[in-house]
Amino acid sequence: MSRSRRPYLIRAIHEWACENGHTPHMLVSADYPGVIVPMQYVQDGRITLNVSPVAVQSLDLQSEPMWFSARFGGKPFDVQIPSGAVLGIFARENGEGVIFGETEPVDPNKAAAAPASTPPVDPDPPKPPTKPGRSHLRVIK
Repeated sequence: MSRSRRPYLIRAIHEWACENGHTPHMLVSADYPGVIVPMQYVQDGRITLNVSPVAVQSLDLQSEPMWFSARFGGKPFDVQIPSGAVLGIFARENGEGVIFGETEPVDPNKAAAAPASTPPVDPDPPKPPTKPGRSHLRVIK
């Protein structure tokens, strides 16, 4: 059986988008086995993630599953995405990219094996701020 081409296409579109000044976004099936995303941002079983270099830290598109850290509602969150869960990767500005249309079937051998290392998981979901306050940002002329 040959390897999936999906991880290669994900990396290629991500690189193409970044090199052309676009903002790469991933559409992910949130209920796919092994996906770790902030569930409060999932709609209809899917989540769209900004995976541009300015939006994420420690992006690793080479590993399986893919990893990165991002902020959601101001709180850091370690995201894990098996390549089979990616429904598409595209440039936000023009929509160009690759839409896979559906998830890949889960390999039962890989699903049974736990990953060698897992990202730290925040046991407490993000909470809304306790008191609304003034923004700490200010205009500088």
